[in-house]
Amino acid sequence: MNILLFLGGLFLLVMGASLLVRGSSKLALSFGISPLVVGLTIVALGTSAPEVAVSVGAVLDGKTDIAIGNVVGSNILNVLFILGISALIAPLVVNIQLIRQEVPIMIGACFLLLALGLDGQLSFFDGGFLFVLLVSYTVFLIVQSRRETQLAKDEYAAEIKPSAPGAWDDRLSVQLLLIAAGLAALVFGSEYLVQAS
Repeated sequence: MNILLFLGGLFLLVMGASLLVRGSSKLALSFGISPLVVGLTIVALGTSAPEVAVSVGAVLDGKTDIAIGNVVGSNILNVLFILGISALIAPLVVNIQLIRQEVPIMIGACFLLLALGLDGQLSFFDGGFLFVLLVSYTVFLIVQSRRETQLAKDEYAAEIKPSAPGAWDDRLSVQLLLIAAGLAALVFGSEYLVQAS
């Protein structure tokens, strides 16, 4: 039974994140937001939606250790396993800006978590501080995106395209439905995963 709950929850999380990103990005593009900004904010945050859903669901269920383990474990897995497997398949081209800017920020965030957790808990004020830093970093990314080369902007535009007039996801009602369905799938998926743990 736990295996079925786990697999069902995992499926709903993946499906929910996909629907949420699709609906949100199409909605943002419909309001004239540039593909570059959509890619740096909505899509980037949407890919973390499963982790967010599981962590929040675990906290609401009183299993705070799952929330911490989920965040720390997923970061370790992303760096060591996903990058490792990808590099074994084919060499990865590393942008020098990534090394100079994003990697130090990622390392700094890890040390910040270490410092905040030394007292044995992450308090309400710790959470508020981390959230303010996230908003600040998002604003920084948007400002930084204005300095991107036209080639980088074209790459984002090619990946994130607005719906063609008359397309099934061109209507506001459909975009809102995708967002609602994605959120619902994330909620139920996280609940199933927490129950299976």
